[in-house]
Amino acid sequence: MLFGNVGAKVSAVIVFGDSTVDAGNNNYIKTILRSNFQPYGRDFPGGKPTGRFSNGRLVSDFISEAFGIKQIIPAYLDPAYGIQDFATGVSFASAGTGYDNLTSNFLSVIPMWKELEYFKEYKKKLFDFMGENNAKNMLREALYMISVGTNDFIENYYINPAGRRAQFTIEEYSNFLVDISESFIREIYNLGARKISLSGLPPIGCLPLLRSLNIKRVGACRADCNKLARDFDGKSIALAAKLNKELTGINILFLNVYNPALQVINNPKAYGR
Repeated sequence: MLFGNVGAKVSAVIVFGDSTVDAGNNNYIKTILRSNFQPYGRDFPGGKPTGRFSNGRLVSDFISEAFGIKQIIPAYLDPAYGIQDFATGVSFASAGTGYDNLTSNFLSVIPMWKELEYFKEYKKKLFDFMGENNAKNMLREALYMISVGTNDFIENYYINPAGRRAQFTIEEYSNFLVDISESFIREIYNLGARKISLSGLPPIGCLPLLRSLNIKRVGACRADCNKLARDFDGKSIALAAKLNKELTGINILFLNVYNPALQVINNPKAYGR
């Protein structure tokens, strides 16, 4: 198992974000951004593509397993599952989305405000399913994962000239996204969230799309984009510290994904590649 067993008390894993944690919600909306075809899912149980943008399970699935909850977190829009399944974990994530509503418009995916509306709908169903007090306790002890932000910079700033680049400097846009992140965390806090995992950005300058646009060194990682990711992570860490002080009972943990990803990129042989 990728993650060791965890002794902390967690009742469920509730997931918001983009393709890094989309368990298949995009299969059920009108968008071209889907992964319900091979070779996706080749290492997933049964070898079937599920809509996860992965060869197998997602980090959110492994984290759920590490807490001893279940091995697979279902997508909220998947009709094969119901509230009895979602009570211990659910993903509202949508590949291609971002903090910025404009980002989700490019490929007609689920914006973050809609993920929040789905969560409110889920909360009502949960109250009916297990009773208000039990549901409140479950929501308070759940882990809330937020993994989003990469698409805002790639789709909405670097790639699309009609995006936010015409409106913001990169520093201004970064601050704009952090403000949205803060508002989102405050929203889910008001809805009962107390344990929150806030994922940082990967080394986005090493993603194939941005490597291909590296004019100075074709195919190489873009140092400016990687610096942006590190700077944004620093702002997210500061935000987590701020909210941990301001909001009673909250515990926000920043999840660094930059360093592990860069280790794999720089030394692939150590990871079987």
